[in-house]
Amino acid sequence: MIVTRFAPSPNGLLHLGHAYSAIIAHDLARKKDGRFLLRIEDIDGERSKPELADEFRRDLEWLGLDWYEVPAQSTRIESYRAAAKRLEELELLYPCQCSRAQIAALAVAKGPEGPVYPGTCKRAEIDLRQPVALRLDTDRAIEQAGALAWHDDVLGEQSADPARFGDVVLVRKALPASYHLAATLDDAADGVTLVTRGADLFQATHIHRLLQALLGLPVPRWHHHRLLLDEEGRKLAKRRGSPSLSDLRNAGEDGSLLAEQLRAQILPAGISLEKA
Repeated sequence: MIVTRFAPSPNGLLHLGHAYSAIIAHDLARKKDGRFLLRIEDIDGERSKPELADEFRRDLEWLGLDWYEVPAQSTRIESYRAAAKRLEELELLYPCQCSRAQIAALAVAKGPEGPVYPGTCKRAEIDLRQPVALRLDTDRAIEQAGALAWHDDVLGEQSADPARFGDVVLVRKALPASYHLAATLDDAADGVTLVTRGADLFQATHIHRLLQALLGLPVPRWHHHRLLLDEEGRKLAKRRGSPSLSDLRNAGEDGSLLAEQLRAQILPAGISLEKA
């Protein structure tokens, strides 16, 4: 059975880009008599606002979608700790105290997520009495995992190349897991067979495929869809004040009609679809 998911973070209201992503995941599952899941990714510290999860549910219902809700990330902390412990036992994690500013100043290469960490703390004595993040020793992890591949339903077969990321953070200083670790573990726990998400997260799959191999997790397929863009050609984003679904809903707009228009790629004025 095909299982997809929509996994928003309650740190801002949903916008049209979220609606487009949720509709794609919903429809891909329903076309195959599968299951569409809602998972609330609520471990982003003080930025997470529990009351927004109810807004998300109202938005999805307004769009005419139905779903099965799985436990939120905040209920899964022990699973993240257990995975980190397993990676430590494999000697694949090391503590890091570097700030973003320090990394930007010292980095000599740029990767998919910005400046590639130069490995400063891998070669230094760390005061573990201070807050630390835990980074993956990516080169060693690749040696253990060997050559890896994954399948994207849009772009076809892919060879995993996690080395381009450098040593990514898997456990953040103040939070129990990074997006890479939490999303990979959650998708496995929820039985997701088709990971649907925006093309802006395509590169992250190289890391997620490596983590699946290291932790013995099942390997799903992926479907990275094109993004909705604003008038300036930027992806829609909460932080830039993209129109929210709740505003449209409260203004009396027809959510089911909006969903049908998004399916047909009939977009509101000023909104465009990223070119293939």
